[in-house]
Amino acid sequence: MNKSHIATLIENHRTFFASGTTRDISFRIEQLKTLRRMIKDNEQAFFRALRQDLGRNDFESYGGDTEITVNLIDYVLKNIRSWVKPRRVRTSLVYFAAKSFVIPEPLGTTLIIGPWNFPVQLMLSPLTGAIAAGNCAVLKPSHASAATSSLLVKLIRAYFDSRFISCVEGDRESARILLEEQFDHIFFTGGPAAGKVVMAAAAKHLTPVTLELGGKNPCIVDADTDLDITARRITWGKFYNNGQSCVAVDYLLVDKRIKHELLNRIVKNLHDWYGPDPAKSTNYGRIINETHFDRVYRLMGKGTIICGGQGDRASRYIAPTVIDGITGSEPIMEDEIFGPLLPVIEYETLDQAISSVNSRPKPLALYFFSRSRAMQERVLRETSSGGGCINDTVIHETADRLPFGGVGMSGMGKYHGKATFDTFSHERAFMRSGFILAADALLRYPPYQDHLKWLRKIY
Repeated sequence: MNKSHIATLIENHRTFFASGTTRDISFRIEQLKTLRRMIKDNEQAFFRALRQDLGRNDFESYGGDTEITVNLIDYVLKNIRSWVKPRRVRTSLVYFAAKSFVIPEPLGTTLIIGPWNFPVQLMLSPLTGAIAAGNCAVLKPSHASAATSSLLVKLIRAYFDSRFISCVEGDRESARILLEEQFDHIFFTGGPAAGKVVMAAAAKHLTPVTLELGGKNPCIVDADTDLDITARRITWGKFYNNGQSCVAVDYLLVDKRIKHELLNRIVKNLHDWYGPDPAKSTNYGRIINETHFDRVYRLMGKGTIICGGQGDRASRYIAPTVIDGITGSEPIMEDEIFGPLLPVIEYETLDQAISSVNSRPKPLALYFFSRSRAMQERVLRETSSGGGCINDTVIHETADRLPFGGVGMSGMGKYHGKATFDTFSHERAFMRSGFILAADALLRYPPYQDHLKWLRKIY
């Protein structure tokens, strides 16, 4: 799609928004139900596309892409009528006769740029918020997940008025052309490098942005933990979707006293779940493309491989791999891995683990395993991250009532649950006054004389 077509498309969205149609709560509810129906009607088609793009099994596609989005839509539908109502707030005594209130209003025409790792959820969950808040939306799915991208374009055209929601297919050039246009909000999910490009483009129009990025998510394991449960939850949180998740465990910081036992259990889990040869397992996915395969495979140059290490570029397969003997300065520790490699760093004191985490940019997620409540509170107090879990991994990303987002280099802005609605809304603050003479305080009008004395008393 060229520049003139995109300009026309956006102008059509602006005209449709200006008509006031999207402000009608009944219209929004109907469109949310349409989005839900689109997902449920085409669930098997989504599964096939995700299998083609990522080698993903249907269980992970259902839990990580389609049904998690449906659950969000259901939550929004349950609450939207209360969210859109004006909200009263207390008024200062100075203006005792006035009433203060906040009105959530739509922003206008929004741009949603999605990634390839969860190409349904991370496209349609933000769209749920955009619809609920009363906006028009342009979707730009990732060209890397080509099968899912093509399916989304086809379905969006079939289920929605193109003046309300449109879906633009294409590579980075299409994204670049879109970013040259002026939007009322841009929602981007991807890596920090691309996030900087999006933010720079948005700055030219002073467009507000939500950046859902990533980072090196640490998992700290204290010696005082349940090793069996800890190992299972770490193994799942690392190798789910082949490690291609922004909230995946990126590296392990483990107390040296239990490292050997923990790693043995992780290796056993991998064998139990994926068999002696994970390449033959229907439960184990694939790297998205050859470019990412090459990037991830090159990271195995340092450390001692405890299990895995095999790869096949033609099938985009990299075995689930655990790498011990990492010090923290290796290439694998420079950027987010986004693949099935688990580097392991041992520590002797929790001070060392916390210092290691704090020496890097703030991650999107942080995980800590320990029975000690005091240790848990200390890690929460002395580190910073977008979110995370105590004694678990990843699941905070699925919680309806928890806002999800990053901090610092891992992103800005929140969504999920009500935060999804809030992200795509402007909270318009107003005060309503009457014409009662007694309420028209002469104190605020010149000449001031001794008004300051009385103003001090009121405040």
